[in-house]
Amino acid sequence: MAGRYGRSVCASRRPGLRIPRLWRMPGRTTLTCMTAPQTSASTEAALEPLHAYIRGHATGDPTHFRDAFLPTAHVEGIRDGGFVSWTLDAYCALFDGHAAPDEATRSRRVDAVEVHGSIGTATMTLRHGADTFTDVFLLVRTAAGWRIANKVYHRAC
Repeated sequence: MAGRYGRSVCASRRPGLRIPRLWRMPGRTTLTCMTAPQTSASTEAALEPLHAYIRGHATGDPTHFRDAFLPTAHVEGIRDGGFVSWTLDAYCALFDGHAAPDEATRSRRVDAVEVHGSIGTATMTLRHGADTFTDVFLLVRTAAGWRIANKVYHRAC
C-alpha cells in the first residue's frame, strides 16, 4: 500500500514463507516477525493444565480446576443471553464434586495447542449432551509449571 501507512513483510524462519508485519501507524511500534510455535516437550508440558481441566469436568471436583488455573484467572463467555466473567472461585462454585449424570456420553478434545516461549494458547471442544462448547485458553508457564491464565468459551445448543 502506498503512502505513509506502508505495509512491510519479513521472512520467517521457514524457507519460502513470508509473514506480514502489522500496518505501520504514526507513533506506534511495529511488531517484528513471528517465530514458529514450539513443539514436543514444551507442548506436552502445556497440556498438563488442560488435562486437569478435563478431570475437573469429568469428576465435577473443583480441586482439579484450582490445579489447572492461575488464582487470578477469569472464565468468560455468554450465558443465558448475557456476558459473564467469573473469578476462579465463582467458576469452581458451579461444580458440586460429583460427575454429571450423563458423563459417560460426554466428550472433550484438545483441538490445538501453540507454545511461544513462556506463553501459549489452546482450543478445546467439549460435547455435553445437546450442547457443544468451544473453549479458548491463554496459557502461561510459571515457576510452578504451566497454568491457564484465562478462558473464554462459546456454547452452541
